[in-house]
Amino acid sequence: MRVRNLTLALAGAALLFIAGIAVGANRFSKPKTVLHVVTIKWKDDATADQKQAAIEGVDKMAAEIPGITRIWTKPLKVQGEGFSGAFVIEFADQAAFDKYASNPAHKAWEKLYLPIRGESVTHDISN
Repeated sequence: MRVRNLTLALAGAALLFIAGIAVGANRFSKPKTVLHVVTIKWKDDATADQKQAAIEGVDKMAAEIPGITRIWTKPLKVQGEGFSGAFVIEFADQAAFDKYASNPAHKAWEKLYLPIRGESVTHDISN
């Protein structure tokens, strides 16, 4: 009886250990969305109000352009000398991303953004 209980206890402990590994395993996915990541070096004479209007314009675009699923507009860390602004736009798929640049809402936003953008670096990423 003692050997049986010990065997059951060891088997239970092994199952619990395996279950813990399975639950604790890092799970990730590789979505087919497209991320448009932009870092910005503003022109020296760009005002805080102009910068804020350009970033708020990203929100407005997101509401008007089909296929935009998420945006990020609060940079926590921006690398590169003189770069201080950043935003990210997530598109549902490649087709939505391809239509973005020619959308009238994007063209309207560029009227706010381009006059105060000194330089930008863009990365477009997908799986």
